[in-house]
Amino acid sequence: MRSVPVHQARICPCRLGLKERMVSSMSSRSSTYPSSAPAAGGLVVLALAAVYLIWSSTYLVLRFMVSDLPPMLTSGVRFVLAGALLYAFLRARGAAAPTQKQWLLSCVSGALMFVVGNGFVALAARHVPSGVTAMSVGSMPIFLAAMEASLGRRLPARQWFGLALGFLGVMSMGLADARAQPLAALLLLIAPIGWAAGSLCVRRFDLPAGAMAGATQMLCAGVLMLGFGAALGEQIRAVPPLHALLAFGYLVIFGSIVGFSACLYLLRTTSAPIATSYAYVNPLLAAALGAALAGERMQPELLFAGLLVVAGVATLALGAPRVAASAPAVVLNRT
Repeated sequence: MRSVPVHQARICPCRLGLKERMVSSMSSRSSTYPSSAPAAGGLVVLALAAVYLIWSSTYLVLRFMVSDLPPMLTSGVRFVLAGALLYAFLRARGAAAPTQKQWLLSCVSGALMFVVGNGFVALAARHVPSGVTAMSVGSMPIFLAAMEASLGRRLPARQWFGLALGFLGVMSMGLADARAQPLAALLLLIAPIGWAAGSLCVRRFDLPAGAMAGATQMLCAGVLMLGFGAALGEQIRAVPPLHALLAFGYLVIFGSIVGFSACLYLLRTTSAPIATSYAYVNPLLAAALGAALAGERMQPELLFAGLLVVAGVATLALGAPRVAASAPAVVLNRT
């Protein structure tokens, strides 16, 4: 299967947690991979299963975590830990240290993507079903495409139709959810806008190359989230229950490290539509997992609105013009 240069991917990843930022950084700043490298069928299936199932489950796991742990403080610890581990690993592999300017720009983009894009989701996750959270977060490509169109990017007619579908779903979901949880509905509306704005920054800023951009963004955002949590008066007053600690560990190890590795493999070895297909698969699977494992029930109007969002994102992805692969500049070590 012919691969596509990662930096030309049209859909920016929109999954919760570390996954989100890392993929958007890699897809926008990574070097070109060889178009002739064949993808092993079995590994592709396993990688797709990882990004579909693991990333879909992180919405429900996040709700388990924040039910007993402070959302901002815990998310700050999570991203500082993940960013520090990734930074140390990359430096040990010979990656260059970021410049002062790159650290500053990483803080700006990281604040939008993690503090707003993830932190607001964590704050809202206590009050709404995980399926609603997933479908709200899944609207991020809608806002990203709208921002790009406002900056002069020309969209094909099919993508304008996808935008219309997506915005109709977002408005319907917001109106339905605002009646019961107005603050949570507002947070879930702002979160994907923040992630989309951060994604634009990633594409335009002079950030560190490859995954080092994600490491610096997570470290900066994690520190900001710790400060934000302290300003909100969040505290851990007792030893957290085991299920909250397990949820935290799952998000760091599986949601971040395993999920990211699987998605990066897909970006290297498959086409962009396949590698980013989780953007419209995850919301539906997340809603199903929430209903099956936690007994969550979604109002019919919310489910319908979520399906409109998913349909809009899928139309955007499938309506993107095909981009031919250019000559490879760097072949990453796959061992």
